[in-house]
Amino acid sequence: MEASYPAPAWLVDRAREFAASGATPTTPRRAATVVLLRPAPGSFEVYALRRAATMAFAPSMYAFPGGSVDTRDASAEAAGAVAWHGPPPAWWAERLNLPEAEAAAVVCAAVRELFEECGVLLAGPVAGSDPADHGEALVDDVSGPAWQRAREALVRRDLGLAEFLASAGLAVRSDLLVPWDRWLTPEFEPYRFDAFFFVARMPQGQVARHDAEADEAQWLRPADALGLPMLPPTRHTFSLLARHSDIDEVLAEGAARSVRAPILTRLRTTPDGAHLVTVSTLA
Repeated sequence: MEASYPAPAWLVDRAREFAASGATPTTPRRAATVVLLRPAPGSFEVYALRRAATMAFAPSMYAFPGGSVDTRDASAEAAGAVAWHGPPPAWWAERLNLPEAEAAAVVCAAVRELFEECGVLLAGPVAGSDPADHGEALVDDVSGPAWQRAREALVRRDLGLAEFLASAGLAVRSDLLVPWDRWLTPEFEPYRFDAFFFVARMPQGQVARHDAEADEAQWLRPADALGLPMLPPTRHTFSLLARHSDIDEVLAEGAARSVRAPILTRLRTTPDGAHLVTVSTLA
């Protein structure tokens, strides 16, 4: 279904400059974004970051934690280096419409970026030899100094996700991520992403805390967030979330949604002004 959002003046200028230049669109980089949810009285809240004004992409815009797939995300699971609980990479390959190693990399990137950007870790102890141990445990408090040092090392790329998890005896909890959408950045943007959006429940015992890429973070009810500055994928997601009354409903919808075909945003000029319009691409 097509959706339309007013386009800010700076984005219209960028689109016109790109069209006049005759340049070739930048190849999108694979990315992962996590929409973190927690219960609230009578409803639920979503964790949103305001990106720092110094950021090259979407400065001062509200967004969800996320970022590009790292080369070590792409190779770690293929090499068997990342312990894994939940749906295996082959399942994710079918769900995300990607080769198996690339699908595993996207899931690993979602876990890593969430930990880097807000200190929330979707991982649990590696399952033991007991057949009754299905790896359903989840690490709780990850706010101590050692966890923070690991988080900072991941941000600097001094440490890879596989190495970090192995040293802590942890495995990725892929079952805690539910695919929601897949977005392609507009062709006129210099920084372009093929971004998979996931929804996830905030782990009990953990505390969200933003890093230097954001100058503010808030837990917001979806309807209350719609007046804030944000790009269409974020606004569209908040609009869909606002239709639900609790987290279980959101997760159930996510389980039924298809993310095989990306959504591309294009600029459309009408007598009412410029709008960003979402267009579903073919899988």
